[in-house]
Amino acid sequence: MQMDDDIVALATPAGQGAIAVIRCSGPQVIDLADGVFFGKNLKQVAGGTTHYGKIKDDEGNIIDECMATVFQAPRSYTRENAVEISCHGSPFIVQEIIRVLLARGMRLALPGEYTQRAFLNGQLDLSQAEAVADLIASQTREQHRLALTQLRGGVTHEIKSLRKHLLEFASLIELENDFGEEDVAFADRDRLRSLAESVLHIINALKDSFRFGRAIKEGVPVVIVGKPNVGKSTLLNALLGDEKAIVSAIPGTTRDVIEDRISIDGILFRFIDTAGLRQAEDEIEKMGIERSYDQLAKAQLVLHLLEIEENADHLVAEYSSVRKLPDQAPIILLNKIDEFHECHSYDVEEAVSTLTGRTPTIAISAKTGRGLDRLRKEIVANVKSLQTDSGRPIINNLRHYEALDAASESMDRVLRGLKEEIPSDLVAIDIRHALHHLGEITGEISTDDLLGEIFSNFCIGK
Repeated sequence: MQMDDDIVALATPAGQGAIAVIRCSGPQVIDLADGVFFGKNLKQVAGGTTHYGKIKDDEGNIIDECMATVFQAPRSYTRENAVEISCHGSPFIVQEIIRVLLARGMRLALPGEYTQRAFLNGQLDLSQAEAVADLIASQTREQHRLALTQLRGGVTHEIKSLRKHLLEFASLIELENDFGEEDVAFADRDRLRSLAESVLHIINALKDSFRFGRAIKEGVPVVIVGKPNVGKSTLLNALLGDEKAIVSAIPGTTRDVIEDRISIDGILFRFIDTAGLRQAEDEIEKMGIERSYDQLAKAQLVLHLLEIEENADHLVAEYSSVRKLPDQAPIILLNKIDEFHECHSYDVEEAVSTLTGRTPTIAISAKTGRGLDRLRKEIVANVKSLQTDSGRPIINNLRHYEALDAASESMDRVLRGLKEEIPSDLVAIDIRHALHHLGEITGEISTDDLLGEIFSNFCIGK
């Protein structure tokens, strides 16, 4: 990717709207934009100022009346000269303005090129650049909060602090290597061991935050399971507030997986309704049931729906008959409380919870909505319980997690090496590996392939 030319792209979503913003960046964009902008001389105005004028084509025809905002390097998003043109949001107007700017010598920006230039010019590190994409894609309060924290350098500061400690560690080890023949020890091994343990603890704390961060970023998969006709589709519709799934009294109505998303208390949940679990003869229903088990294996949270009755042992046996993964968090829902003797409902809840090892159990009516507020609170509490109390940034990026995992393995080897008193030059190799993996997170260590993969997923204009 050529990084010293002048680029242009639509920064606002494509399509008709009241206003569109066309972003230009590069060393000559102020001169090039001034050639088509008729109003103030953009080459003479101060940076950070906005001016009214007209955009004209090469024949002098007015394309639009617009506002041009000028940014002078390094005070811009890319740290280059930049011009942002705010015009009317007609697709034709946008196309014509970009056409005349291309004719002046600009080229169309590639996906993510503005943010890549910001990274390469030192405006952002790589983790902050990735946070830009997360911020644009955020759909809930918690997604927005995490992306904004990372954009402001929450992860950056933590990683830089870790690298600083490791560089101090490495310098002491390397010094020993330089004077190895004199048999001089510059580093207190106990101090080094303490420092390595501290670094490893922080790395692992960041790793541990990934499960919560990923749930916030991607949405928490919540699978609703149970026998046919127990009320799964009715519950899905009640939670979504929409008639998403077909509801009927005929067993086996739901034959495929139905999914939709909703935000509860700022957290995105992916509710998945499944085919009723039973021994089926119909081939299509069998396929639906297999898909139900596939979804169950991927679920982070399972809502197991049972029809409430007084025999708690029978309910527990039905609950236990469905295979689950050890790390899944189930909630037992005793449905159709509106058809049950209300005075017994609490006793059945308590009995089922006790018999299953204190599994959360809630009596509900998917039809009338009773108990659903309790369910929503339990679901949110379940996700928030994943959050660590370390006060450190939350990792929500798989690339960051994999780099931290590799750094953790390197630090494990460092500690083993110190404990077993292996030669310091071998310990230094593992320290350098840990530094390398941490540097990959912030972009201090990067490759063209890595940058291409990251920024190609950005939208054009950002």
